Amino acid sequence: MNHSNTSTDSATSHGLGQQIPYERFLDCVHCGLCTAACPTYAETGNENDGPRGRIYLMRAIVDGRLELTDTARKHLDLCLDCRSCETACPSGVQYGRILEPFRVDMQQIPAFTTSEGDATPAWFRKWILYGLFPYRRRLEWALTPARWMQKFGLDRLAEKLGITRFLPTHLQRMQQQLPRLKPHEKPLPEFLPAKGTRRATVGLFIGCVADAMFRHVHWATARVLQENGCDVIIPGQQSCCGAIHYHSGASEPMMQLMAMNADAFLEKPLDAVVVNVAGCGSMLKDYSHVTEELATHDPDAAGRINRLCSLVKDVHEFLAELGPISPSGKLPVKVAYQDACHLQHAQRIQKQPRDLLQMVPGLSLTHVDEPELCCGAAGTYNLTQPEMANRLGQRKLNHLLNNAPDVIASANAGCSLQLQAQLKSAGHDLPVMHPMEILDHSYRNQPLP
Repeated sequence: MNHSNTSTDSATSHGLGQQIPYERFLDCVHCGLCTAACPTYAETGNENDGPRGRIYLMRAIVDGRLELTDTARKHLDLCLDCRSCETACPSGVQYGRILEPFRVDMQQIPAFTTSEGDATPAWFRKWILYGLFPYRRRLEWALTPARWMQKFGLDRLAEKLGITRFLPTHLQRMQQQLPRLKPHEKPLPEFLPAKGTRRATVGLFIGCVADAMFRHVHWATARVLQENGCDVIIPGQQSCCGAIHYHSGASEPMMQLMAMNADAFLEKPLDAVVVNVAGCGSMLKDYSHVTEELATHDPDAAGRINRLCSLVKDVHEFLAELGPISPSGKLPVKVAYQDACHLQHAQRIQKQPRDLLQMVPGLSLTHVDEPELCCGAAGTYNLTQPEMANRLGQRKLNHLLNNAPDVIASANAGCSLQLQAQLKSAGHDLPVMHPMEILDHSYRNQPLP
């Protein structure tokens, strides 16, 4: 079939999906093995809400057999881009490399950027998703009033009085998702020396939301790396990884962020660029496939970005390869480990976090059902698709709590926010911690809070 022959009134007249190698659509043989691993299909049972159905929709639009209607777009927007279908697929379909560029193209069509099919208001996309979240200093400043409100209990008072219901829907959702913020910590310095014999020199990626809301995790990660003989360099010029823009269809600012990160981390020789946020790590590792277009007109920039990509390691992956030094502090706790989608599916990292946690004396891991299904966070998905995000969050929480853990461990900032919000909503007082925090307490021989 010649998929470039389309009618003039079709969505393909806008070039929708034309840059996606057509063979990627053909890789899908429609066997359906992916559907059981798809969170949205598990909830709705609708073929159009599963990977096979979505690939069929996108291919039909590219072929000109179907227009991008609001209904079709809703099915595509409902996808979490969790990549669990890639893990389940026996044919090696690169689903993320079909969906993500297709979403970029959808955002370029004026008739659809303000469509009712788009659940995200234009103002929220411009001022919050793109204007606030990717900038850690802006976000840190914006969180200052929230810290004071939490300190004096004004947030709970506002909820009891119903004041928060006067906020726009998406801001209400942000307020509901806000966790109990830790006391403000000073920014990480640009250099932290290894303890003992130096075994490696690494760059630590701190990102945007993760640094503003989870800086304590960065400090814990840096200390764990130091304990394992690593000089840790934290470039101040680094920026957001670009996932917020890319997953919502804004490719140009994402390219600019890529270049900034390449400049920041390639300034000094590094053995690895270590990332402790699954979503950021996945995006940074995947930079190479989104620079294909850039390589045609700026090969030097594309080359630098690809060099950065080759250095990126998830912190669990890096420590496992380095050979971790066992901590000695005993922590007699039962931990339910939640597999972040962009760690287990996009990066194929499952064993390493469990192995590291099991090095801690006294710690035991509980069994968790349906570990392959997403918790509903998926970056900003729990803000833009709240109904489905809540359904998936409750489903995940039920499985995590099934064996009465003392702690939930999660290696992704978005998952942590989602799980904390679900715990709060369900009335549970249970800590959600990054595996690096748990290891850090063991290395320092400190009990968990």
